[in-house]
Amino acid sequence: MARKPNYDFERRERERLKSIKVAEKAEAKRQAREKARAENAGEAPPADVEPAPDKV
Repeated sequence: MARKPNYDFERRERERLKSIKVAEKAEAKRQAREKARAENAGEAPPADVEPAPDKV
């Protein structure tokens, strides 16, 4: 015999998993924003850019 469905629990479980996923994604975006701001502020200059030679 099949089990009796528990729709409320299943819906709450889906919403719980979705909220965890949304929170993780938001945290990743926040960290990426902070990293980009730090690079743009000059705290971490890009390593692949060479300074321009001075013309005499």
